[in-house]
Amino acid sequence: MGPLLAGGWSSREGSEMLALALKFGDQVLKEVPIGAEPIIIGRSPENDIFIDNLAVSSKHAQVFVEEGQIVIQDLGSLNGTLVNGQRIEKTTLSPTDTVQIGKHTLTLKESFGTAPAAAPKLAGAKIPVPKLDETFVLETKKRKEVLGEPPPAAAAARLRLPSVVVLKGKTDQKEYLLSSKLTVIGKSEMATIRLKGWFAPKIAAQINKRDDGYYLSRADKTPKLNGREITSPAKLNEGDIIEVGGVQLSFTFRD
Repeated sequence: MGPLLAGGWSSREGSEMLALALKFGDQVLKEVPIGAEPIIIGRSPENDIFIDNLAVSSKHAQVFVEEGQIVIQDLGSLNGTLVNGQRIEKTTLSPTDTVQIGKHTLTLKESFGTAPAAAPKLAGAKIPVPKLDETFVLETKKRKEVLGEPPPAAAAARLRLPSVVVLKGKTDQKEYLLSSKLTVIGKSEMATIRLKGWFAPKIAAQINKRDDGYYLSRADKTPKLNGREITSPAKLNEGDIIEVGGVQLSFTFRD
């Protein structure tokens, strides 16, 4: 395994390498070296890191290397992946970060080739095997028990729909839900946000849905985002103002 940077650490040839450690409380249950292949985390026993907890989805999250950084990505889990208490879709990890999935936590650490501690076994105890296609949706009380304090804003955000509201200019509607991966702004018949007027461009700009959010990019025109022209794709945040082709639009989320 070659050099790998993560928050100032390096993974060197030999027995020392960067690893992902699974913990329950203060007990280290498993360490998995970080290499070329993604580490899959979830309730299915076939995963690289198996978490036996009904709040955890079958394939809950993955950790992988991207451009020299350690990245964690939620795989559309029902109850979410938290990094330092905040729900995420995809983010880089540093040595000081703590990932929370169900009742378990994960951290980065330097591993020196020692075998990870095995999960403690209770004599005579029978461990129930949950159905892998059933993930419990946690209510507030149960979430406190399993995940600690719930992230209400993040949970509510899952139900909110991305939308563009027309503030100024001529269009065929006053509001558009962004229900597809590509939203075209222009006069063309293929446009989702249809501009009106003789001089309206056929394809003024477009909005693309990516794994980590929605991005505005130029086409025939250079759009403005919050008053500034953009020449490369720019991520949209709630409340952003888009100006292109004689219209002014507001990016928002609807309940």
